[in-house]
Amino acid sequence: MKKSFLIIAVILLTFLSGCQTFSTQRMGSDTVTDVGNKWNDTDSRLVAEEMIGDVLDRPWLKKYYKHHDGENPVVIIGSVKNRSHEHINVKTFIRDLERVLLNSGQVEFVADKSERQEIRNERLDQASHASEETAKSAGEEIGADFMLKGELNSILNKDGGKSIRFYQVTLTLIDLEKNKKVWIGEKKIKKLIKQSRFSF
Repeated sequence: MKKSFLIIAVILLTFLSGCQTFSTQRMGSDTVTDVGNKWNDTDSRLVAEEMIGDVLDRPWLKKYYKHHDGENPVVIIGSVKNRSHEHINVKTFIRDLERVLLNSGQVEFVADKSERQEIRNERLDQASHASEETAKSAGEEIGADFMLKGELNSILNKDGGKSIRFYQVTLTLIDLEKNKKVWIGEKKIKKLIKQSRFSF
C-alpha cells in the first residue's frame, strides 16, 4: 500500500512539474528587482551611483580644478577585486562606475590596461595600412592623473530560517604622480533573507 502511494505521489509530482508554464515580462534596466538574495545588477548600479556622487562632491576635485585652471582630471579604473563569498562579475560594476563618472562631465577617462593594448595594436596596423593623413600616431596618449580602485567584501550569517548577507564596497582614488590617496569611499548593503520552511 505504501509502495503504491509513493509511486502515485512521484507520478503526480512529475506531472505537475512538467505542466509548469513560464511568462516573461520586460522591464526597464533601472527597475529595482530582487529575484534572488545575492548581489545583483540593482546593487551594482545603486552602489556605483552613490559612491561616484560622493567622490565628485569631495575637496580633491575642487583642489584639482583650482591648480589646473578648471581642467577636468583624467581618471583610469584600476583593479576592483571581488573578495566576497559569491561569484560576482566585477566588470559590470566597473562599467557602472565608468558610466556614472564619465556622464557627470566632471572627469575624463583613459582606456584601461586591456583596452590600451588593443588600441595600440590598431595604431600599429594603421601605420602599415592606413593613409598618412588618417593614421593615428603613437606617443600621443594622455596619461591619467588618478586611479580608482577597490574591493568588494561580504559576510554571510545564518540562524535557522533567517540569513543576513552583508556587502561592503570600498573604493580608493589615488593621485598617480604623488602616490597619494585623495578619497576613500565606502558603501554597505545588508540583506535579510527569510527562508520558507516548505519549498518545492
